[in-house]
Amino acid sequence: MIFPKRVVLVVALAILPAAAAPAGERPVHTYSIVARDPATGELGVAVQSHWFSVGPIVPWAESGVGAVATQSLVEVSYGPLGLDLMRAGRSAPEALRGLVAADSNAAVRQVAMIDARGRVAAHTGERCIAFAGHETGDGFSAQANLMASERVWPEMAAAYARASGDLAERLLAALDAAEAVGGDIRGRQSAAILIVSGTPTGRPWVDRKFDLRVEDDPRPLAELRRLVNLNRAYARMNRGDELVAEQKFDEATIEYKAAAAMAPEIIELPYWHAVTLASIGRVEDALPIFKQVFKKEPAWATLTPRLVPSKLLPDDPALLKRILSVAPSAGR
Repeated sequence: MIFPKRVVLVVALAILPAAAAPAGERPVHTYSIVARDPATGELGVAVQSHWFSVGPIVPWAESGVGAVATQSLVEVSYGPLGLDLMRAGRSAPEALRGLVAADSNAAVRQVAMIDARGRVAAHTGERCIAFAGHETGDGFSAQANLMASERVWPEMAAAYARASGDLAERLLAALDAAEAVGGDIRGRQSAAILIVSGTPTGRPWVDRKFDLRVEDDPRPLAELRRLVNLNRAYARMNRGDELVAEQKFDEATIEYKAAAAMAPEIIELPYWHAVTLASIGRVEDALPIFKQVFKKEPAWATLTPRLVPSKLLPDDPALLKRILSVAPSAGR
């Protein structure tokens, strides 16, 4: 594929200055997966590495455009430049081919890309530290370097292909499979997951369905899964708020209860559910929830009067008195 001169110039300026032995580049030896969910169009990247804070380096994704994982002796600009090229209409294979051709140190790079149509491409340079390789499939690519065994990326691919659930669950299954056969030969330290919606809204903060990072943890995959679960819980909470705004109160209650059940350790979730119920006149439904919250964490009772000036609770002294009556201190 011949790229316009302007695109080649941008790529060359971003990548070509690297020396034969890339000075100052970060050796993000790791395993990762890029994928597109054919049902939703969501695009995602998940990664784990024995390197501090892998999240800002490896995963890149943009709704309606594509996703990129850049690793090994990492050239971070493969991420934004790959998205630029795919946004301009290049397929993932075309974008990756152009970037690799312009990179004088392509032999030490490992990169995978997938575009919004599910076309996938991967590159593992011949000087990536063994064991290193990649496996592509229908709408995904799994890649790894500096691994304990050559089984890592095939196991990731197989696990992703057979996994069920949403895209986040399938990506996590691939990471778990890598770890199960040895993973990074050095061990583990950080992990990240980035998933964007299939259809862009023009608001990137809405399009990012998951954007989670574990910077430094002895069990980063377990912590990443915990964060994914919390992300889901808060998404249900936010959906409840949207339904309240639509005056669909019964449906909102279902979402609020689901959120609290998914993360029972997060007392804030039922608290705001109770605040919403009280605000819409369903005080009797709110009081038992307030009581449980105040019993576990009395500070929320102290906070509650402060919601009135912010108009998060009605300016109704009788209502506020009823809410605070269920706090443990009210009985003393």
